[in-house]
Amino acid sequence: MKILIETKDLKKSFTTKAGELQVLKGVNLSIKEREMVGIVGASGVGKSTLLHILGALDKPTSGNVFYNGNDIFSLDENSLASFRNKSVGFVFQFHHLLPEFTALENVMMPGLISMGLGVQGFRDLSYKDVTERAERLLNEMGLSERKSHRPGELSGGEQQRVAVARSLILEPKIVLADEPTGNLDTTTGEELFNLLVHLNKEKGITFVIVTHNESLSKRCHRVLKMVNGRVAD
Repeated sequence: MKILIETKDLKKSFTTKAGELQVLKGVNLSIKEREMVGIVGASGVGKSTLLHILGALDKPTSGNVFYNGNDIFSLDENSLASFRNKSVGFVFQFHHLLPEFTALENVMMPGLISMGLGVQGFRDLSYKDVTERAERLLNEMGLSERKSHRPGELSGGEQQRVAVARSLILEPKIVLADEPTGNLDTTTGEELFNLLVHLNKEKGITFVIVTHNESLSKRCHRVLKMVNGRVAD
């Protein structure tokens, strides 16, 4: 399998009242296509910061992130936004669904935004195309009968499955998940993780999953441990 994402000496610092805070201190890693990689470590070691930079939600202070061999932070802002929209899916601990919209509308949202912005690769998508994709994904998540429900009418597990479907609407090669089971009870969390494993096996989607749950992380192909802003050897 070829390398999908690679980082070189990735560093990130923030300016605080107490001075400069170094969060990432030179992260080097590579992630192959179709891999399922877990990232573990104590709170505050930089796991979420790393995930946000991998998905271009944040920029590094220095270092590089290569996607299919291309340095994503050498792109201009429009191209970077296009990359973020069409190449990467995100799932967060708190689902961040829009409460006034139905499950179907929430899943459709990234597709509708990409259509509206004229994102390359999605200019020819129609409203019908996006609707059909969203309905298919909700059916795969076992939520076809819940598509007209708003988030407040869904259980925590159902809300997170809607969030997973939303992350897949533009058919990304990689999904970055930040504590996707952290807000769920044990049984529901295991069911959601089983869904991610299934998507990896059946669709070949690459997953990078930040988690505190060691039993779940062991089901990944590889587990990377972060210590003090670095990936431990």
